[in-house]
Amino acid sequence: MTDSRYIGRFAPTPSGFLHFGSLVAALASWLDARAVGGRWLLRMEDIDPPREAPGAQAAILKTLESYGLEWDGEVVYQHDRHAAYAEVVERLFRQGLAYACTCSRKQLEAYGGIYPGLCRNLGHSPEDAAIRIRVPELTYGFDDRVQGHFQQHLGREVGDFVIRRRDNLYAYQLAVVLDDAWQGVTDIVRGADLLDNTPRQLYLQELLGLSQPRYLHVPLIIQPDGHKLGKTYRSAPLPAEQATPLILRALRALGQSTEVGMLEARPDEVLAHAARHWNAHAIAQRLTVPEADLH
Repeated sequence: MTDSRYIGRFAPTPSGFLHFGSLVAALASWLDARAVGGRWLLRMEDIDPPREAPGAQAAILKTLESYGLEWDGEVVYQHDRHAAYAEVVERLFRQGLAYACTCSRKQLEAYGGIYPGLCRNLGHSPEDAAIRIRVPELTYGFDDRVQGHFQQHLGREVGDFVIRRRDNLYAYQLAVVLDDAWQGVTDIVRGADLLDNTPRQLYLQELLGLSQPRYLHVPLIIQPDGHKLGKTYRSAPLPAEQATPLILRALRALGQSTEVGMLEARPDEVLAHAARHWNAHAIAQRLTVPEADLH
């Protein structure tokens, strides 16, 4: 099956180098696009400079290239998109769909991460304040291609969420929705840690009149100590000389079949074979995969 209209993307955050869990997500996204002759875009989600690790952006690009995960077109950097984010925040605020919030993190600790609407009707100035979107008392759900149906009641389970932080940095939820629409992304393949972010993004898409992509959330890789394999561990860049064995290991994490003898193949040969035999239905319908199971 081919679909030249398919546009996928990989959007790493340069808060650290690519680790094995990132490779699994990138590989799934790349294969899902290439298997149908679609495009695969690369976007650097660099909207949070204080959390950015020195040298991470260049290292991410180098790792993707050394592993044969080539992208189409130019890399998009979110720091170039601030004017687009600002225009939408201002419009939503002007329309009364968003409001200023001066609550501190300490004030909100007692509410378990669900914003209780303390500033909703106080009419604060947007200066020196976060901007929150007003969420409806409604359930938003979608059918994930692997995880099945997922839904969330925004009022009870999330509350009004931030779209611009108090330090004037733009929130992930807003930026990802605007950029995916701007780039014409039709299919989003990413880690299951973002599954419960999706209903918020569905609401923003609806509010802004944007189309809804298809979603596929792949299981997270869990370390032996039970923690998610992530950038908080400040892992070293994935070694270029281990590209083939690590790609094969990532394919096993995604439930894909590999042939005997492929360990001696070049990364591009492994990827070409994997794209020809890509089967998203083979991905396990679970949120985590123990790293120990993949050795």
